[in-house]
Amino acid sequence: MSKITYNPFENALSQFDTVADILDLDQNMRDFLRQPRMESHFTIPVKMDDWSTKIFKAFRIRHNDARGPAKGGIRFHPHETADTVRALAMWMTWKCAVVDLPLGGGKGGIICDPPTLSLPEQERLCRGYVRQLFNQLGPDLDVPAPDVMSNSQHMLWMMDEYESMLGGISFPGVITGKPIGMGGSYGRTEATGYGAIYALKDFMKYLEIPIEDSTASVQGFGNVGEYASRLYTELGGKVIAISCWNQADGKAYTYRKSEGCDIEQLAGIKDQYGNIDKEKAIAMDYELLDGDAWLSQDVEILIPAALENQITPEVFPGISEKVRIICEAANGPTTPDCNPLIRNRGIRVLPDFLCNAGGVTCSYYEQVQCNMNYFWEKEEVLEKLEKAMTTAFRNVYNTSLERKVSLRDAAYIIAIGKVAATTKQLGWV
Repeated sequence: MSKITYNPFENALSQFDTVADILDLDQNMRDFLRQPRMESHFTIPVKMDDWSTKIFKAFRIRHNDARGPAKGGIRFHPHETADTVRALAMWMTWKCAVVDLPLGGGKGGIICDPPTLSLPEQERLCRGYVRQLFNQLGPDLDVPAPDVMSNSQHMLWMMDEYESMLGGISFPGVITGKPIGMGGSYGRTEATGYGAIYALKDFMKYLEIPIEDSTASVQGFGNVGEYASRLYTELGGKVIAISCWNQADGKAYTYRKSEGCDIEQLAGIKDQYGNIDKEKAIAMDYELLDGDAWLSQDVEILIPAALENQITPEVFPGISEKVRIICEAANGPTTPDCNPLIRNRGIRVLPDFLCNAGGVTCSYYEQVQCNMNYFWEKEEVLEKLEKAMTTAFRNVYNTSLERKVSLRDAAYIIAIGKVAATTKQLGWV
């Protein structure tokens, strides 16, 4: 893990500025798109189980809604910051645009540590979040979803609180990522991880790398890491290492099995936050390595599926010469100052806001289904998702060839170009 502190919002601005120069955006448009349109910083008092009161700090940031209602998850994390939420909101704007969804970008966060809170405390926290933001949320305004350490149960409590404040009127489209049968969509749990592999599979065809002859190392074993690993192995690939956090020890470990990890087996010994049971994994003959060891494995593919700023110049020398692709299933896992090193090594990067757009795409499908009160079968959802991700990837790939730029810059060219064009047509700038 890098000891250098990176600011995610500064990284997001650096990426934006590079492509703004390529697109020759005028200064007013740059100034407008560089900053969020709306920010809410607030506190949530929560009555704890011991009858004490604890104050939690929270955020909701709307970066841009020119193309449609803001969309973005709510993170629960003890180290959440306003700048992280700003960066994620900006990336959501570009993410929705690159897959051509009629949505804008937003993001939320609560500074908390869910594993240390009881379920009643988590419920009170969720309901308090909605009460503070009630007038800023809605199917046509801003639609939250789960993110790091938040889940479908949290979303259900939030939806219920919103509907209660409306006097009991049903509004399932106000929140996505809900449980199946309660306004949730089939495929939403798998969507982000599957979407990353749909894009990866298509990219590997262009690079003429047979997926069944490839190996991968994964960071993170929440929904994204688990389902990316599941689909990758179902397609014939072999995951040889998975890194994830261990709450009890307060550190990360890498679990390695050179003949290939059994993803179903590991999923059976993880908790709801993606923490693999260390003792059970060792008993299943997994090697226990340092948390950063996932980076140094001799594999063709690295799949960061956890948090930001994981691949930096400080750790890059440890990456195997065998690595050919970095599939960014997480948001902002690679720092901008690492890009020259990656290019010089000849490693290709599937950029985050394309690669992990499967989650917001399926959230959009959930929103559509809720609003029309008609739900699709899982096969139909995943078929639509694969088509959307494949189409988006091919547009980015072709743009990279035409413009002679990286896939990341090509994705930004498409996304920023769309948002800037709509902003101009609306007469906002």
